[in-house]
Parts: sequence; C-alpha cells; structure tokens
Amino acid sequence: MIDTELLRNLKLIVFDLDGTLLNNEGEISQEAKDLIKELERKGVHFTFASGRLHSALLKYAEELELDTHLISLDGSLIKHPRTNEILFESYIPLRYVKKAVRLAENTLTKYALCHADAIFYTEENSIIPEMLEKYGAKYQEVESLEKFCGQTLEIVFVGDARDNIKLIQKKMLFPHSFGLRTSYYKSHLFGGIYYLEVRKSGASKGDGVKRLAKKMSIGMRNVAVLGDWYNDRSLFETEALKVAVANAVPEIIHKADYVTKKTNDEGGVAEFLKMVADAKK
Repeated sequence: MIDTELLRNLKLIVFDLDGTLLNNEGEISQEAKDLIKELERKGVHFTFASGRLHSALLKYAEELELDTHLISLDGSLIKHPRTNEILFESYIPLRYVKKAVRLAENTLTKYALCHADAIFYTEENSIIPEMLEKYGAKYQEVESLEKFCGQTLEIVFVGDARDNIKLIQKKMLFPHSFGLRTSYYKSHLFGGIYYLEVRKSGASKGDGVKRLAKKMSIGMRNVAVLGDWYNDRSLFETEALKVAVANAVPEIIHKADYVTKKTNDEGGVAEFLKMVADAKK
C-alpha cells in the first residue's frame, strides 16, 4: 500500500494513454471519469504524457474537460488543449529535416513529417497512413513537403529494406548529425516492416512532467505518474509517485512504487484513483 499522506498531498496526476488510461477498446471507463471529476473538485490536476501527436490527445482531453497542458510525442511538445499555449517545443533543425528527406528519397524509403496537428506525406508515400502505428493521428497528403519541413517534431521512416533503414539511422546520428535521437523497431502488425523515428534530443515524457510541474509550481513529490510501456521509462525515473498498471512490462513494474491489481482493461487506473479519493476524504 501507498502511504496515505503521500496520496493526500497529490496535486497532479499524469496518465499514459494506450495500455494505461484507455481500455483495450480505446475508451476511458466511466468509473475513472467519475473519480477524475471528484478529485478535480478537491484541487487535483490531470493530464496526459503520450507518444501520440497532440491532435490525437484532444478527443480525450475534451472528454475529461482537462484544463492542463498536454505532453505529446514523448515530451517533444507541451501544449494547452484549449488556449493552444505552448510551454515547450522541440522542433528538428531544418537542415536535418531536409537531410532526412534526401536520405529517404535516395534509398527509396517511405517517410512522413509529424507536426503537432497532423502527419504530412506526399503521393509517393501514400502507403504511410496504412503502415504507421500512430493511434488517432490525422494524416494529410500534400503535393510537396518543402513548406512543411519547418516545425517538424518527428520524422518517420518505414520500409521492408532493413539495411536502408539502418543506414538512415546511422546518418542521422553522431558524428554525421548532432542533437538528434532515433528509435528503430520492427512492426508489431506487419511482418518484415521496419520503422525509424527521428526526434531532437533533450525531450522525454519524464522531462515533460518536470517542465509542467515547474510551470504549475507543484513539487515532483506531489505528482503521480501512471504507465505501462517502455516509452514510460523516463516517467518512472522521476521523483514522482510511480504507478504501473498490472499489464505493464516487467521493466516498468520493477521501477514502480505501486502496481495495481487490475489491468488497463479491468480498471487499473480507477483502482488507483479510488485510493487517492479515499485518502483525501
């Protein structure tokens, strides 16, 4: 069990979405929504820290009537859902976006540019909406990506030629490029398909929560973070109260201060929120 005093003093609760707050149907349970409303009346703030694009979070922010900045693309952007105020943004330098475009075209690799509100691609990359595993994202086909190179938060490459993907990754990292980080992985849905994501370094979910807490004048000891997956690792390396849902991967469970008895599909988040509500009575 978690110390009651610790729960009583929580002022900000941060959810990962997929696999944590959302059930397997992509929905927030009514019990969780009711508890969030109850805790908001007691002064607790809520937000998301997700790998999704900002635009893919707005549906859920509206559903919960959130009035707190949202942390999207694993900390690359912190933006308010209503006022559109940007607390933090981590755009990839223009020269590296153009370099990535050249590498993709030279190796015949499909690619797209991720902005806060949409993923842009050309007709030559029309397979992108079918192949990318970007939940809730808006896709927009454009004639040319030239005018969309600015304000790029993430570049995504996809293809079945593993060697080409690895070559692009090499060219986008030191000593060929500076200040970038990459994520290379194999598709869970499509056999033989590989992905490469490129972002500017210096941003993570954990850093995003710290920036937001500072903006709100809330100490990290008064913050709780909930997650389930590997990209939640940085959340679980902060001084916040760390809560893993029962379906979390072993690494996240190992780092957690508390593991719910229920999975995301059984109401794990509501289980924790009920503990907080009880502590604040």
